[in-house]
Amino acid sequence: MSTALNFNPGPAMLPPTVLEKVQAELRDYQGRGMSIMEMSHRSKEYEAVNAQAEASLKRLLGVGDGYRALFVQGGASTQFAMVPMNFLPPGGTADYLINGSWGEKAYDEAVKVGQARVVGSTKDDAYRRVPHAGEIKLSPDSAYVHLTSNETIQGVQWHAFPDVVDRPLVADMSSDILSRPIDAGRFSLIYAGAQKNLGPSGVTVVLILESWLERANKGVPTMLRYATHVKNNSLYNTPPTFGVYVLNLVLQWVDEIGGLAALAERNARKAAILYDAIDGSQGFYRGHAAPDSRSSMNVTFRLPSEALEKKFLAEAQAVGMVGLPGHRSVGGCRASIYNAMSVEGCQALASLMDDFARRNG
Repeated sequence: MSTALNFNPGPAMLPPTVLEKVQAELRDYQGRGMSIMEMSHRSKEYEAVNAQAEASLKRLLGVGDGYRALFVQGGASTQFAMVPMNFLPPGGTADYLINGSWGEKAYDEAVKVGQARVVGSTKDDAYRRVPHAGEIKLSPDSAYVHLTSNETIQGVQWHAFPDVVDRPLVADMSSDILSRPIDAGRFSLIYAGAQKNLGPSGVTVVLILESWLERANKGVPTMLRYATHVKNNSLYNTPPTFGVYVLNLVLQWVDEIGGLAALAERNARKAAILYDAIDGSQGFYRGHAAPDSRSSMNVTFRLPSEALEKKFLAEAQAVGMVGLPGHRSVGGCRASIYNAMSVEGCQALASLMDDFARRNG
């Protein structure tokens, strides 16, 4: 069996050792004679997985008992609506910082619920960077401030989060959660689809400050209230059990390779390999993101023409490199190099880029 170099933006590759563990336990989990995906979510085996995953995620993010980690469904796209439904009160204002397409989508959902303001945007700069501090004009008494930590489509990432003073800070971290150490205690709520750095599609992780729940709207439908999932330990309804099981194995893998500090070092090395290939191409490759806002997870770039982009992508596909086309809304090329992508995989792509530029430049 040949193994592809998987640069897909999500669902993305999983660590090989995790897949091997899943394969080994698929037919018989802990001597039960069945897969965990066949077990009740009320079984002691699954409840242990659920509890371990919550504890591991909180520990890796460096937060204590004041936070809960939830495993829900609906993806980040459902969170776009759940956040304002729960925390944007009548007459209140939510502030949105926008540096790409997913931030726009989050804002578009918020304005359907209540009053939301764009208080910093780089749309006029084609979302090549995050807003500078001087461009951010927060509302005096925001219900919360929302940002997208890493934009997968444009390849733009916040390397230092803005100071929002005493306002609750909310982040969509779907594409860079657990890729580096952060001060998670600065956030009242973090959410992330699992399918990039945490596990398979179908699971959405929410880290929430419990004390913030006291301000939540109690008139929201049951399944869309964070309090419902906190009270029931993410087991109010049947959760995506197999996805949470795989996510728990990924969290164990993060520990095994040295935690977030080791991952940050590895991810920085991977990104540097590809950005060096872009910067050293004498203009053949053009990176989209400004250097100070470049993502360590999604490297976006263009070639001199669409014809050359198609040729490059075809050559990459022929040698087993998949998932490199840019998002359909912007075109170009994109290498998603999430936690599970190896340094060697990035080196192979950079070598292809160098060779292709020499032959076609």
